[in-house]
Amino acid sequence: MVSFEKSKKFIGVVYKVLKNGDRSYYITYKIAGKFHRIHIGKKSEGVNEAFCHQKRNDAINAAKFGDDTPIVKHKRKKIITLDDLADVYFADKEYENSSNKFQRGKYNLHIKPIFGDVEVFMISREDILKFRNNLIDKSKAPKSINGIIQLLTAIINYSIKEKNLKLINPCTGIKRLKVDNHRERFLAIDEVNKLKNKVQNDIDFYLFVLLALNTGNRVQDILKIQKKDIDLDQDMVNLTDTKNKSRYKGFFDKETKQCLKTVLPKMKTNHYLVGGKAKEYPLRTFSRKLLKIIDDLFNEGLEKDDTKNRAVIHTLRHTFASQLAIAGVPIFTIQKLMNHADIQMTMRYAKLAPDSGKDAVRNLYN
Repeated sequence: MVSFEKSKKFIGVVYKVLKNGDRSYYITYKIAGKFHRIHIGKKSEGVNEAFCHQKRNDAINAAKFGDDTPIVKHKRKKIITLDDLADVYFADKEYENSSNKFQRGKYNLHIKPIFGDVEVFMISREDILKFRNNLIDKSKAPKSINGIIQLLTAIINYSIKEKNLKLINPCTGIKRLKVDNHRERFLAIDEVNKLKNKVQNDIDFYLFVLLALNTGNRVQDILKIQKKDIDLDQDMVNLTDTKNKSRYKGFFDKETKQCLKTVLPKMKTNHYLVGGKAKEYPLRTFSRKLLKIIDDLFNEGLEKDDTKNRAVIHTLRHTFASQLAIAGVPIFTIQKLMNHADIQMTMRYAKLAPDSGKDAVRNLYN
């Protein structure tokens, strides 16, 4: 026999969880010492706890004030699921959000399996907290978890603000996890050579590593570089910064130039350098393969949450800026090469500069 479970939000609202996972809702109340339990409908029919609560109030008022109007069962209505809201959100953002495809992938991977077919009015704050905690248990990085919750918040808010959806966003008030964005890890010169030697027999990864170490460009932006962006005469490359929504110029060394001279003749003007085809190399596939290489080389024995010491793909960007600072390149020049909007983002590398005072302290009392 299936037992009743009580609503956590509304008094007198109970339900049975059916074998197929559906919920069958009832209201209960007592008038003049007589107990009443009335079936209202199923979740699959569009019934939710708030509707049952209203019907319970109607029934109690009718009994108290002599209204013999029977309780009207809920008529079947279209259930609005989170997938419905996501479809609207991504369709409307298709031409105004450069990372729309990436965000859709994030939704499909993390959010859809949990909430996709759930009616939005049934998603509670407790559900979101449980979802977030499950991501923590799976050792997802705090920054990644915050990004997932932010996307979920944005999808729901869009329909509330732009499509007049009458709903209080269950993500409201969910605190973001503390994130330490200041990764200290960068590759020393011998580690740089170790990485290049490891990937030199795979032209896609070799070219990517060279471009990352020469430009400091982010992984998603390096994958966007096309043949037409390369100027071999000036040792220069036109770069995209999707984060700051801008274009800027970078440069490359002799090793990278030699590699480019080898691959460019085989490509058409609009071909992407990494992959050498008219279609961009999939970000997730590329990142997964490269991260495996980096893990094997540099992360043995390190915990997954050790962000200070673990090397990741973004470490190549830090390596570019760090080695520039070590070489004595002025901080404002590094800012320009990194395309940092704020000099404060670049100042973290200033401590690596030769004039940081390290040598002066070493010889202070000698």
